[in-house]
Amino acid sequence: MQRFGYLTVDGLASGAVYATFALSLVLIWRAGRIVNFAQGAIAVASAYLAWSVTAHTHSYWLGFVAALAGGALLGVVVERGVMRFVPADRPMDAVIVAVGVMLVVQGVLGMLYGADHRPVPAPLPTGVWRVGGVATVSPYQLFVVGAVAVLVAALALLFTRTRLGLRLRAAAFAPEVARLLGVRVARMTTVAWALASAAGALAAMLVLPSGLGLTPTAMDGVFITAFTAAVIGGLDSAVGAVVGGLAVGVVVNYVTGYAGNPNLANLAVLALLVIVLLVRPGGLFSGVAVRRA
Repeated sequence: MQRFGYLTVDGLASGAVYATFALSLVLIWRAGRIVNFAQGAIAVASAYLAWSVTAHTHSYWLGFVAALAGGALLGVVVERGVMRFVPADRPMDAVIVAVGVMLVVQGVLGMLYGADHRPVPAPLPTGVWRVGGVATVSPYQLFVVGAVAVLVAALALLFTRTRLGLRLRAAAFAPEVARLLGVRVARMTTVAWALASAAGALAAMLVLPSGLGLTPTAMDGVFITAFTAAVIGGLDSAVGAVVGGLAVGVVVNYVTGYAGNPNLANLAVLALLVIVLLVRPGGLFSGVAVRRA
């Protein structure tokens, strides 16, 4: 029972990171119906920026802020400079271009920083606290969960309580109607990319100190897991991204902890994805599709 509790808490902490990255994918999907395969590379580029700032200033928190700001800026550059020119009626073109952006960003990072593995220290202790002799949670895990909770709360307030959030929702779900009402849909798409890339940068900053380390391709595995979580929750649902990320994190931890084979964790996630898609093809939190005559 003690092991179950620890695996659950640790899985929720890992799942919070997957939820953050899945949320970034959902934001871009809702804004432009694009699966951004370059999201992992953008997040790694933001983490490298944080590493450079921290190396020069000796302040982790300045690097942390630089990563979020750099991620948002890079998202704007990719959307404005590349993705905006992809035809909206040819979704496969967007996938190919996003993969191309990923390869370019990873190549540039390799030329600038090399392919060597760089350990990323955590800003808080990672040792697990014990309460009554039972392993519970580490300070860094609390920081991860708290950071993700703040992000989710901020986005919820943005989309439900602000005029900008209303414009973002209108531009995502009814762009033609939104244009008639005076909403600048192209600008809202750029804002969505900035928010999503900042969220992806946050996910990178939270997951890299957990032992993953920093390389140009460090977030590729996280992208696959987070994309699976987003599909499980429903690509149109921010709530689904969060729930799917937490569920995947817990499942991976249970399988790894009890079976002792990390390879089985990937099979377990795949099985969860297949089951969800068989029961509810649009994802657990998918909305009702509009009927087109």
